[in-house]
Amino acid sequence: MFNWLQYFADWLIYSIIGLSSQNHWGQALNFFVFDTIKIAILLFVITVIMGIVNSYFPVDKVRNFLSRNKMYGLEYLFASSFGVITPFCSCSSVPLFIGFVKGGIPLGITFTYLITAPLVNEVAIAIFAGAFGFKVTALYVGTGIVLGIIGGFVLGKLKLEKHLSPWVQNIITNAQTEEELQEEKLTLIQRMPLILKEAFNIVKGVSLYIIIGIAIGGLMHGFLPTGFFEHYINKGQWYAVPLAVLMGVPMYSNAAGVIPVVKVLVAKGVPLGTAIAFMMGVIGLSLPEAMLLKKIMNWKMIAIYFGTTALFMIISGYLFNIIL
Repeated sequence: MFNWLQYFADWLIYSIIGLSSQNHWGQALNFFVFDTIKIAILLFVITVIMGIVNSYFPVDKVRNFLSRNKMYGLEYLFASSFGVITPFCSCSSVPLFIGFVKGGIPLGITFTYLITAPLVNEVAIAIFAGAFGFKVTALYVGTGIVLGIIGGFVLGKLKLEKHLSPWVQNIITNAQTEEELQEEKLTLIQRMPLILKEAFNIVKGVSLYIIIGIAIGGLMHGFLPTGFFEHYINKGQWYAVPLAVLMGVPMYSNAAGVIPVVKVLVAKGVPLGTAIAFMMGVIGLSLPEAMLLKKIMNWKMIAIYFGTTALFMIISGYLFNIIL
């Protein structure tokens, strides 16, 4: 699909700029040009597609629907699926999580959304597809959705409402359902200019993360000795996957910033499951997210959420190593 782009990167770096394919800087810049353009194209196309879907499922309507209807467990799948079509990192998904809590949606369902949204969205899908192909991407998306559903269900069964702040508990107790928003009678053609504009703004908004992430990946690709990470995170080491998740938590980023790095880690010998566990720790759990959550819950509840989610990430990492 992107052979033409590889030819362009080779032509630009090796013919026009004049760097050798055997040179560290040549390899790094070739990687940077190829992946930056490829990811930008994939990101824009998939964001437009998801924008079309998202335009028919506004946030307020989803919140009202979940708070008013009994779905006999399917609400977890719905919340997880909604997390897929919202392009948020762990921190930016917190405000919507707060809106769900304020809207009276059960806590387990809100956690399902909070877990899934940063892990699986159009940004992550676009970059992951470009980095590892569609088969691995489909497996990752399915894993992320299941992780969100199981994680939210388990957290919901723990009855953590008592650990919410008094302000939030009061809002939940006295929550009033909102009036249904009048559905806008717009055709797809009428919606497209706004969808395209939002897609462009999303690409623009994450462009810095993409450039930084791919630049780091390019430097690692060109300069990192083969086997460097194998020395520290090896498939034969039972603690490699848990260590990868723990290493990822302080390294806050979003999918655009970390997936190009993960691609290089895999190329340098880190097992794919271990690398994915590291990525999940980076984009699914973060210290800034913990600080935002502190506004609505105590540290015990945050610790339970982080611990439960990290456990499922570790299990996913082991499963990926077995399957792939």
